[in-house]
Amino acid sequence: MQIVREIIHLFSKDVRLEFRSSYAISGILLYVFSTIFIIYTSFVQVQPQVWNVLFWIIMLFTSINAIVKSFVQESNQRQLYYYALANPTAILLAKILYNILLLFVLSVLVWGAFAFVAGNPVRQLGAFVGTIFLGSVGFSITFTFVAAISAKADNNATLMAILSFPLVIPILMTLIKLSANALGLLQDTSVDQDVLILIAIDLILVAMAFLLYPFLWRD
Repeated sequence: MQIVREIIHLFSKDVRLEFRSSYAISGILLYVFSTIFIIYTSFVQVQPQVWNVLFWIIMLFTSINAIVKSFVQESNQRQLYYYALANPTAILLAKILYNILLLFVLSVLVWGAFAFVAGNPVRQLGAFVGTIFLGSVGFSITFTFVAAISAKADNNATLMAILSFPLVIPILMTLIKLSANALGLLQDTSVDQDVLILIAIDLILVAMAFLLYPFLWRD
């Protein structure tokens, strides 16, 4: 299918651009490791409850820093070029898939660095990795779509913050609950329900993005 080929080409283009301009990912990693070092020097011992919350706070701001550039780095001339060649759905989906991959890799790096300096309280490895993946998907969908809207409003940071807050809070609260279960902090029997809720939120956001982005693209 034509749209699948477009997604593959656009995805590979984003990967190549990231490797060529590695200063962006380097800045994100510097932020991550600086934050973890501050936590390490500020806390004598990090309790599992605090570890869980701090991990997702770090991931939240890492996601914002990583994804906000998704459309900011695209010039008007380049966007016009894409408009002539590609389907807007393919462009948005390629951005989302690339950001999912980027956030998942960053999440694993944050987990490893955080576990090194503050211990690793994770008891259910598979459940925590699954939660990280769901978090990468949720943050990627939310911030990619909001970044697209912000780019059309002259990269208005205030607009991005206003739009992101009500969308990301339900995702963040569900992720904290799921990871708390993986850390053995909760004996919750409704984990499957929480996973379904998180997947439902992601699907709703994807549907909204695919419905609204073509209109933004024509603007």
